[in-house]
Amino acid sequence: MHTRRFFLSAACLGLATIAGPAEVLAQGTGDALARSIQAHYQQVKDFTAAFEQSYVGGALKRRTVERGTVAIRKPGRMRWDYEAPEKKLFVADGMRMYFYVPADRQVRVSAMPEAGRVPTPILFLAGRGDLLRDFTVEEVQAPMVGTRALKLRPVRKEPEYETLTLVVDATTFVMRQLIVVDGQGGTSTFSFTNLRENVGVAEGKFRFSMPKGVDVVTQE
Repeated sequence: MHTRRFFLSAACLGLATIAGPAEVLAQGTGDALARSIQAHYQQVKDFTAAFEQSYVGGALKRRTVERGTVAIRKPGRMRWDYEAPEKKLFVADGMRMYFYVPADRQVRVSAMPEAGRVPTPILFLAGRGDLLRDFTVEEVQAPMVGTRALKLRPVRKEPEYETLTLVVDATTFVMRQLIVVDGQGGTSTFSFTNLRENVGVAEGKFRFSMPKGVDVVTQE
């Protein structure tokens, strides 16, 4: 998987696939919900969670599922530990990004994107994006009881995705789901459990130690 594409998918944080097209709710465009989500995530400095990532795509629309844990800390720190069905590790330390698949004995390394090239979901998670400025928004039918869903279409065309749908707790606005639809019609969904915010994730969590005997591929 291309490292930048993986970084975008990681930043997007999604959960379970919603069957069929989303139903737009009658109560409006979702501006108020967008403001509430924005306000909540501006005060979140870090979080940890267990996740399930699924992808449905390709001609046969096959579904793949992966599971693991994630830790994110502003600004620009991420660690995704994939545990099943295959071990993988993605680390962003604020300067560089590392993607390691032990079975391949290879580490892909790339620099963090420059500010002007950072996709808007990453800016949002880093506390610098603005949902109402960077997206057209609409509230859609939530997939689970006790949640609300906000569908986002980027104002600036993004090559990696067509739409994002944020699914949040209806009371606390904590992220439960984020659904990413790409330009080829594929859908990535990340589901979160045991999500804990502002727990003081240590800086050392985002340091990547290069394994011995691996091939290192540096990407621009």
